[in-house]
Amino acid sequence: MIVIKEILHTGLLVEDTARSLAFYQGILGMETDTARPDLGYPGAWLCVGRQQIHLMELPNPDAVTGRPAHGGRDRHIALAVVAIDELQRTLEAAGVGYTLSKSGRKALFCRDPDGNALEFVEKA
Repeated sequence: MIVIKEILHTGLLVEDTARSLAFYQGILGMETDTARPDLGYPGAWLCVGRQQIHLMELPNPDAVTGRPAHGGRDRHIALAVVAIDELQRTLEAAGVGYTLSKSGRKALFCRDPDGNALEFVEKA
């Protein structure tokens, strides 16, 4: 029997690594894993607890327009945060749009500069 234990990382396609890092590091405060080897294309590994987000600067086959305004109705990554209110203030100050969860829980959705949907759920 196959036993899948956990998600180790997720990969996101980005158009410009520097622009993406300005969002993920500059706004969201994520740290990078400097152990990323030369893979033949630009990118970065972002640390998220024991897991990572791999940013890969490659041509994106997905349309970035015409996607649902609410990221919960699109492919997305869900991330736990300690305080959703603090994240809301940070996104508003940076001019990043977001929508609140339709379920009524303390969660919100936003998109990165390449249209990748991110869900943030408050977990104490």
